[in-house]
Amino acid sequence: MFYLTQMLGKPVVDAAGEIIGEISDIAIATGEVFPRVTSLAFLGPAKTPFMLSWRKFVASLDTERITLAAERDALRFSYLQPDEVLLARDLLNKQIVDTQGMKVVRVNDLKLSESRNQLRLLGAEVGVRGILRGLHPAVERIAESVARLASRELPENLIAWNYMDLLDRDLSHVRLSVTHKRLHELHPADVADVLEQLSPTQRARVFEHLDISAAARTVVELGDQFQAGVIDDLGSQHASDILEMMDPDDAADIIGDLPYEKAETLLRLMGVQESRTVRSLLGYKEHTAGGIMTPRVTTVSEDMTVQQVLEYLRSGATAEHESIYYIYVMEKDRRLEGVVSLRDLLVSDPTTPVTELVSRDVITVDPDDDQELVAETMSKYDLLALPVVDENGKLLGIVTVDDALDVMEEESAEDLALATGSTHGTGPLASAGWLLLRRSAWAIIWSVVLLAALSANAEVNRMTSESFPPGMAPHTQTTLMAGTGFLLLAAIVLPVVLRVAEDVSSRAVAELIGSTEGEERVGLGRRLLRESALGAVLALASGLLAFGIFYVAEDRFVMGAIPFGLATGIAVMLTVFAGTALGEFARQQGAAGRHVSGTGLAVTSMLFGTVVHLGLAFAAGVLILRL
Repeated sequence: MFYLTQMLGKPVVDAAGEIIGEISDIAIATGEVFPRVTSLAFLGPAKTPFMLSWRKFVASLDTERITLAAERDALRFSYLQPDEVLLARDLLNKQIVDTQGMKVVRVNDLKLSESRNQLRLLGAEVGVRGILRGLHPAVERIAESVARLASRELPENLIAWNYMDLLDRDLSHVRLSVTHKRLHELHPADVADVLEQLSPTQRARVFEHLDISAAARTVVELGDQFQAGVIDDLGSQHASDILEMMDPDDAADIIGDLPYEKAETLLRLMGVQESRTVRSLLGYKEHTAGGIMTPRVTTVSEDMTVQQVLEYLRSGATAEHESIYYIYVMEKDRRLEGVVSLRDLLVSDPTTPVTELVSRDVITVDPDDDQELVAETMSKYDLLALPVVDENGKLLGIVTVDDALDVMEEESAEDLALATGSTHGTGPLASAGWLLLRRSAWAIIWSVVLLAALSANAEVNRMTSESFPPGMAPHTQTTLMAGTGFLLLAAIVLPVVLRVAEDVSSRAVAELIGSTEGEERVGLGRRLLRESALGAVLALASGLLAFGIFYVAEDRFVMGAIPFGLATGIAVMLTVFAGTALGEFARQQGAAGRHVSGTGLAVTSMLFGTVVHLGLAFAAGVLILRL
């Protein structure tokens, strides 16, 4: 077995034993199951690049060198052919698409095997061994020995290339996993998962190699944040062809997210009927029934028989319709008369008039109804499609179950983000900053308070060693010294109060997220009573901890440990009650449809606990002086 990283830089020796250069690359022919090495690239004197036919001129290969079958003067140089790829230039350290794992991985090395005087490519190493080997073979051996001592193995993560699909020379850094399917053989959802891991340029190039139908299905499966970008990056004609193949509601969603000039260009390039349909959908508001419906509806007239309806369905006239499980019966003025299920048609006598099968109690929605209401209606009545009608009862389109599921997922994610306060800021820096604030708010508040307490205590100590401002009464001086000392100790104990505040607010958010509409609510009084038991335990534990810290730190004021412990315990108890009250306020705001931030709830509770704890600690210090 040979590895490309070990071959690069090895000397090239001619038949006379003279070193004429060092290996810079090798080429493979991409049209074979296990690609055969066809050419050797090496750097000659003055780093001049040369290329030789492997079959004609390579006599032998070992781990130290490549020996040629002819002397320097007899060599005849060749050129890279259209179906050949250079491994180091085009594959090594480049990205490939593993179509089994549905992920983009990096080629760290390439494994080759010698068979019948030919060298063939077995696969791409995408694991840690390839990285270590690229540093130095000795590094790989050391790592392997360490793993063996720990009774572990250092596995070789190899992706074979026996079905390699070379997209084109410009896209040589995007390859397909060779033991698995090619992109056009995958389900569009799997292709979408892969494409979302690529750069915009790479995605656009991949779409150039998918047929229009596959491209349209793949765009639909992409995340909302990628769809408009992919269409915008494609050529206008190609993009319009893809949009024509899509369902009108999906095409309208994408076009609505494009810049106006690009959207108008694509609409003009689309077919007249498709463009008119998409434009009509763009006239509805976002997040409404009209915005998510499809106008492609299977309709029949009330004077037809079952046989005529089935023949109509077989004719292919409904081939592009998103759903044919429900057939809608229309009057002459396109007013919705009723609905017939496909099941009823199949089990009925062919001569039966449709009017005998029609169900006239049809559940409908208006085009301006909120999409969440539409999804809830479909879920409540177990519908696969829901008709959308105007004020005159004319059928405009239907909302299908897949769109309803998308809406429910979107609304659920939005509600969770609102409840947890995770919608603030955009971009990586904003997201990272908000994540830090949400998870470390207590540490940030504690750090600020501790620095402030240290600064105040240091300033009072400086004034004590020098002199207090003229006119300050001795009693005030003593009170200030005792108060700042207690504040410093309170700042040290503050994390206990902060974590209690965070815990109470987290429980409130969890109840807010887990509650369902119509569920019986626990009143504030009962919640305060329920939390008081836990608060009492936490207050007792916190008070004892504060007592111990004060006793150790201030052995001159042993009696001061009792007021300090009480102050901490009371602060914890009040923080529990305040957090419970804030949770009830958040529940009421959420029930009214207003924004509720879990992070804001936690920070508010922490700030309340901080102020109460520091205030009570300062008061405890003053109390000790008076006693």
